[in-house]
Amino acid sequence: MMERLREGANSIWVKIILSLIILSFVFAGVGSYLASGNEQVAAKVNDKEISQREFEQAYQNQRNQMQQRLGDYFSTLMGNPEYVQQFRKSVLDRMVNDELIEQRATELGLGVSDAQVKQAIIEMPAFQVDGVFNNEQYNLTLRRAGISPEQFAESIRKDMLRQQFLSALQSSDFALNNEVDELRKLESQERVVRTLKLNLADFTNKVTVTDEEAKAYYDENKNQFTRPAQVKVSYIELSGKNLVNNIKITDQEAETYYNEHKSKYSTAEKRQVSHILVKGDSDASKAKAEALLAELKGGANFADVAKKSSDDTFSAKDGGKLDWFGKGVMDPAFEEAAFSLAKPGDMSSLVKSSFGYHIILLDGIEEPKVKPFAEVKASIIAELQEQQVAEQFYKLQSKLAETAFESPDSLDAAAEAVKAKVVTTGFISLQDEKGVLADQKVQEALQSPEVHDDGMNSDVIEIAPEHVVVVRVDDSREEAVLPFADVEAKVKTLLAQQKGEKQATEKADAIIAALREGKSDVVAKDGLSFSGDQTVTRSGPDANVARVAFTLPKPKDGKVSYGMARDNNGNVEIIALDKVVNVKPSADEVNSQFATQVENMFAQQDLAATLETLRESAKVTYPMLDKPAQ
Repeated sequence: MMERLREGANSIWVKIILSLIILSFVFAGVGSYLASGNEQVAAKVNDKEISQREFEQAYQNQRNQMQQRLGDYFSTLMGNPEYVQQFRKSVLDRMVNDELIEQRATELGLGVSDAQVKQAIIEMPAFQVDGVFNNEQYNLTLRRAGISPEQFAESIRKDMLRQQFLSALQSSDFALNNEVDELRKLESQERVVRTLKLNLADFTNKVTVTDEEAKAYYDENKNQFTRPAQVKVSYIELSGKNLVNNIKITDQEAETYYNEHKSKYSTAEKRQVSHILVKGDSDASKAKAEALLAELKGGANFADVAKKSSDDTFSAKDGGKLDWFGKGVMDPAFEEAAFSLAKPGDMSSLVKSSFGYHIILLDGIEEPKVKPFAEVKASIIAELQEQQVAEQFYKLQSKLAETAFESPDSLDAAAEAVKAKVVTTGFISLQDEKGVLADQKVQEALQSPEVHDDGMNSDVIEIAPEHVVVVRVDDSREEAVLPFADVEAKVKTLLAQQKGEKQATEKADAIIAALREGKSDVVAKDGLSFSGDQTVTRSGPDANVARVAFTLPKPKDGKVSYGMARDNNGNVEIIALDKVVNVKPSADEVNSQFATQVENMFAQQDLAATLETLRESAKVTYPMLDKPAQ
């Protein structure tokens, strides 16, 4: 239980419950929410279909995340067909769970308003500049991801709907003080152990694998030695980034642009005014405002009248004075009147706005200020470069599209037309590719009948703004079981490792059995020895040892408890538990944080049970896997 508690804080479900992780899977495939209903179906949840396209995009996104996190180790895992199948199934299961939660939330009458969606988007750091929402940044980010604002908003709505349901589930859990205290004591417990390592290599190196054994294993497990479908690809890539270095902007060109667009580099005019407000749209309100205006024209002090008679109680305390503001901030009628006043001290007549009647006094004018050329020179040069890059890029893109279409059976003419090179690959598996060939739209093109089967050039594919590619398949070969001769060495290595693991385990079992019978000399006979005492905790650095050590029974009457674990390299470790140490948590430790972890663990268990119930009551099928959900 303590292991689950410790791991619970980092559990995927707790993370879902505790935070709204939006962008990480929004960009994974939100563009496919409006996909055609004629697509192949990966899974079906009641009447809702999850398309093959949606699944492949989510799968690729998850794969990329795991690759970044685990590096070469993940590549090794993906070399195992069984692991790949399990990994793909886990991604699809998660998508099914999301759909089940969404459907249940809808049944319960939960909903998310347009205003809530808008506020959530505004608060996203990805769309902010200097801590403030920036519409240009928002549009640029969505454009680069190939997502429309409508699609993005809908994905946010779905995420928030699921979050409502999960938050309600989490908030229903609590932990009693005595539960927290007892679990805290268990969590703080320490165990004193010694370890004895049996190196796997010592056993594997002594193993003999016959040709007959290798051939028999190969015949029984051919699925482990399957080469996936592969293609040889040629492509031309155009990127605006590669054009920047060829474009030079002179200081004269930059200064000319500056002089022609000075308004872009000027601060806007600001004004400060004081006002008196009479709320309402009635004749009485207007009459009161006219009386106040007459009083002011008669020589009354504006600040005194504002303090006494203005319905804007906040500004009235300061004599009606408002903060500095520019155009586009105030009510249109109010703003027009304020900016029509010529000089400080001028007073308006009655101004009718949506709030009521105003009398406005101009306090000050802040004139526009033009930034000096030297201050904005670098940004102007960058802007002009960007403009020229865009012009050149789209000319090249048009020429590439035209030539690739006119000469569909080769990329040579297209490469010559745009002064680019044709990149070629050997036989590759698309699911293992990185870079441009990993892009979902590129992979779809490579698998289309026109490109894959007929050997035609693809259309120009936009990967990102000012980044396109044209691809073709030069050759292809279907999935096939590799001949035994090609994998014989791999088979023998695999069998030797399996035999070595079995022998190491049997040896450890024999040693543990002898030790439990009191035959302590069994270790020395084999030239082995235990390490010195080491104290381990549940969250210590050696998780494999700790996991076993905390499952062993407490030693009684001086008798040591023994267990077995494996380290990350497959070596077998015999664990001798000598003593259990109960550590009293210090009084200054923050129990509220631990209580939250306990509640999160309970919430995780509740969510698992809820999902199981939802699956049992729903009709879930996996057409892609050709079998019903388990």
